[in-house]
Amino acid sequence: MFYVITSACIDVKDATCKTVCPVDCIYEGGRMLYIQPDECINCAMCVPVCPVNAIYKHDEVPAAEQAFTAANAEFFGPGVTGWGEPGGAGEEYKSELDAPLVRDYPRK
Repeated sequence: MFYVITSACIDVKDATCKTVCPVDCIYEGGRMLYIQPDECINCAMCVPVCPVNAIYKHDEVPAAEQAFTAANAEFFGPGVTGWGEPGGAGEEYKSELDAPLVRDYPRK
């Protein structure tokens, strides 16, 4: 199991979730943060600290937000950052790129 960051994070990027993640699996894109699904250990520590309630367990993502499950994974793939499983969200793993869904999302 893993967690997914959804549309409420777009153009907010509070990053409190990053500070509590014990495995550094939350990475910064241009308009939002992304959880690397293969690195997430399902601890849920990020959920209660998210000020915009953008984080859900992958099987509890609301129907209207389902596309963000794929977008979180896509961010790490060859079509966006190509990072795969970087193994920790250090400063070298910050990007101005976003998954196409997020890149094309209407500005708030």
